[in-house]
Amino acid sequence: MVPALFLDAGERAWFRFVEFFTAHIRNKNTRAAYGRAVRHFCDWCEVRKLKLTDLNPFVIASYIEEEGDRLSRPSVKQHLAAIRMLFDFLVVGQIVPMNPAASVRGPKHVVKKGITPVLTADEARQLLDSIETDTIIGLRDRALIGVMVFSFARVGAVVAMNVEDHFQQGKRFWFRLHEKGGKRHDVPAHHKADEYIDNYLIAAGRGNAKTTPLFRTLDRHRCLTQNRINRREVLAMIKRRALKAGLPANISCHTFRATGITTYLLNGGTLEKAQQIAAHESPRTTKLYDRTNDEITLDEVERIVI
Repeated sequence: MVPALFLDAGERAWFRFVEFFTAHIRNKNTRAAYGRAVRHFCDWCEVRKLKLTDLNPFVIASYIEEEGDRLSRPSVKQHLAAIRMLFDFLVVGQIVPMNPAASVRGPKHVVKKGITPVLTADEARQLLDSIETDTIIGLRDRALIGVMVFSFARVGAVVAMNVEDHFQQGKRFWFRLHEKGGKRHDVPAHHKADEYIDNYLIAAGRGNAKTTPLFRTLDRHRCLTQNRINRREVLAMIKRRALKAGLPANISCHTFRATGITTYLLNGGTLEKAQQIAAHESPRTTKLYDRTNDEITLDEVERIVI
């Protein structure tokens, strides 16, 4: 539904608004997040009886200031980014003469270390070993987690995989991951992840079409359907598996990306290669997942000689 802020501005304005979310933003997760942010901003404007022509840097700055009392800094920055991008699109479409959010500064937020919970190698092994392998759901869950751990893959890229995305090239198998922005990323399959996938596919039936989703949901009879599992279902599965394995309840899908990268670096891997495997644009992003320096050793503490 188009907000009143744009409906009241005329057909060209609301059409451009719809075009922004349907044609300009291709990533569905970004579209959803920006949609929520813009919707909240439009509701804020409606309460104050503001029109599109009333918006200026002072109004946007006032909104961002108020949001700072309600949301975290990263969320406020995301709201500002959504508004700024939308109005850039409106300026290009000659709906408004200037972007009222262009000069507005968001809250300062510098992140040097990620907050994603990370498992030790032993904890990750404990989780994988706790998953039953005499059921199709157990084989599926172990394979799914294995791909995330051993390939540093995002859950979105893993659930988007089809059967054909586990393929042989030369003497070994590879994973084809579909990353953000439609980018394709091929990574060699770790022998453990390859084993997990192989066992799962044998149980699922290798006769499946290549374009069949690799990781699928189950019906009430605990049989695989043709429907692709989604991220929310994966998160719920991870929470159940963690509880059963006696692991912290706060682990998430991203935990396995961070766990894989940290374990890789602890075993002598380089940040450059970790960045390449994870398909990060910048090594700074990869470094956020590196927890090799999190542990403060007793020797370091004993240096405090008083």
